Amino acid sequence: MISPLKPRRWMLILLLVVSGCAWIPEGEKPAQFIEMPSTEHISSQVRVDETGAPSKQWPKPEWWREFGSDELNSLMAKALQGNPDLKAAAARLRQAQALIRVEGARLLPFLDADAELANERISEHGVYAALNREEAAGANIVFGKMNPLSLRYEFDFWGKYRAALEAAIGEAASEDAELAETRLLLTTAIARSYIRGLALRRQLDLSRKIVELRKEMLHLAETRLELGIDSEDPAEQAGIELEAANKREAGIRDQLDIQKNLLVRLTGDGPVSLANLFTAGIHDSKALQLPAKLPLELLAHRPDLAAALRRAEAASERIKMAKASFLPTIDLTAFAGINALAMTKGASSLANLLFSGSSFSYGVAPGLRLPLFEGGRLRGELSAQRAEYDGAVELYNDTLLHAVQEVGDSLSSWEETHAILKAQVRLLSSSRKNQRLAEDRFSIGVDDRQAMLSRAHAALDQEFALQTVEADHWIARVDLIEALGGGYANDLRIVQQKIAHSQDHPEGFGLFGWLLAMPAIFNKN
Repeated sequence: MISPLKPRRWMLILLLVVSGCAWIPEGEKPAQFIEMPSTEHISSQVRVDETGAPSKQWPKPEWWREFGSDELNSLMAKALQGNPDLKAAAARLRQAQALIRVEGARLLPFLDADAELANERISEHGVYAALNREEAAGANIVFGKMNPLSLRYEFDFWGKYRAALEAAIGEAASEDAELAETRLLLTTAIARSYIRGLALRRQLDLSRKIVELRKEMLHLAETRLELGIDSEDPAEQAGIELEAANKREAGIRDQLDIQKNLLVRLTGDGPVSLANLFTAGIHDSKALQLPAKLPLELLAHRPDLAAALRRAEAASERIKMAKASFLPTIDLTAFAGINALAMTKGASSLANLLFSGSSFSYGVAPGLRLPLFEGGRLRGELSAQRAEYDGAVELYNDTLLHAVQEVGDSLSSWEETHAILKAQVRLLSSSRKNQRLAEDRFSIGVDDRQAMLSRAHAALDQEFALQTVEADHWIARVDLIEALGGGYANDLRIVQQKIAHSQDHPEGFGLFGWLLAMPAIFNKN
């Protein structure tokens, strides 16, 4: 009697089977995630809290509402519903979510049913007729099969399909973050365009006043020329300045149309509804003041960082898939049903024979496939996946560095434009004071009308410049909101855990590593 194999021998056989597979080559050292750069240089007025202490969320998800503009809120609502780029990103997310179901299905057994009915006449001059002419020549072969239950299942011993599922989940999470990034870029682009258009609309009104003032100054210069008070040069200079004012007014109208057309494209709306745009304005922007402490975790709220990290995770899982392809595949097929075959000289029916109890059949067939030689395909695929992982990690590192740079640049711009705005307000106040003094001096006859008009023009010029500076300051705030993720929610602890896990196990393969350690177990025993 043959004695049963001992467990150690079974393990030895399994190890020999594994060793017969294609050898998994060692790769180069995988890319590493960089640490968060120092943020001491980011701001001189805002203190960065590197402890990660919880703080009030800023910016909020619908940050544009803090501008207090119903017109801007309406533009955002239209864009979030009708923008084609946003719809395309949402479609990519739905596709990625569908692929999760596809990859998850590979972990489950496949059940199906099949039926077949065939009627074949054997040729009287063929091979079968030559071997058995009396029974086979001219006979009909009727075959019927019905399998109401058929099973196919591949055992995922090496975690290949689980890794594929994790990769699909990572890709879907990346597409979700990409959707948030598209939404952020869309809303900030609309806010910038609206702010520029609002400033241009006010500058257009001011430029028209300046044109009227230049006309009055030209008329005054021509009158003084006729009276012989002044020479021809002041009148010529006044004409040149009037044409320059007309040119600037035309340029502002052109820039205003550009901003309107841009908003038409961003919102996905028609130009008719945007005809009377830039009338409401921004009523209150005080709520956009930065918090006293800017927590470092806000950098983890950037959707582009989240998308890059998720893609690196997915690439890491695809390395596991590529390594599992070197190992044997074990599957199982089974069926249960009825089948029958009859051979007659004339027309026949299988009904009575097929549905009899003796036609019941079943089968179970385990299978094993070993990738002994693939012509270098498996090694090439593994090398490609390792390179994809390295590229994804470096893309994350580059995105992180850009994020820190953008936060620093936007904070600096926000602070500098704030200082410039305050200086411009003071300058405008001084110009208006000089204008009032000139009007008072004109009323008592100390100065002439030309001096008064010159002071009024200087005040209008400073008010014109104020609109540009104020718009620059508001746009700097929008840039800061974009740099800090625009209210995107991404748990910092989960991000840190995933980065740490990827650092320790970039190509983790638990079961295969355990199998490779079995020789030491044998030697020990």
